[in-house]
Amino acid sequence: MEEKTTAQTQRNILASNLKELADKKRVTQADIVRDLELSESTVRSWFNGEKYPRIQKLQLLAEYFNVPRSRLTEKRAENLSIATLKRIPVLGEIACGDPITADENIIDYRDEIAEQLPTGDLFYLKAKGESMSPTITNGSYVLIKAQPNVENGEIAAVLVNGDTEATLKRVKRQGDIVMLVADNPEYMPYVITKDNPARIIGKAIKMSVDL
Repeated sequence: MEEKTTAQTQRNILASNLKELADKKRVTQADIVRDLELSESTVRSWFNGEKYPRIQKLQLLAEYFNVPRSRLTEKRAENLSIATLKRIPVLGEIACGDPITADENIIDYRDEIAEQLPTGDLFYLKAKGESMSPTITNGSYVLIKAQPNVENGEIAAVLVNGDTEATLKRVKRQGDIVMLVADNPEYMPYVITKDNPARIIGKAIKMSVDL
């Protein structure tokens, strides 16, 4: 006869899964308290198997760890492992003179499966406007691999306006002329000159959109 699952068993399964997910993501209970704006006693009770979260809190935890709710609530075979997640910074306005991923420039983080990422320094930019439409939509997140140059025709993250604004444009070269070209034909190319400088900081790798 199949053993009946008790409330305490469910709490223990949740606690075990939480600890494993936290280890994989390299976060502590204190990090979860801060990031999700929960009370310390509540989070501690979940990790200790003392209490079980309501459905809304389960969903909040699932989104935080980027896993389905079942990954928190169901017992897993011991030989299974989850993907390692890597936190990628999302850049906002760029502080002039600071390293590109300095804390002052970071407005958020997004988690990605580490095994699916390219090597090197990575960051996200949130696309603004319609200049790269339809390739890159307004409000989408574009993963950037930091590098000082890209091939002709590739989409790059480029610093303009005195290195204070990061924009996404396709880099086109015609002889000695370098232009930043929008995919939307309604936008004029940006020709890089001494009086109109720009600096490539990375290559666009992929785009993702939150529904």
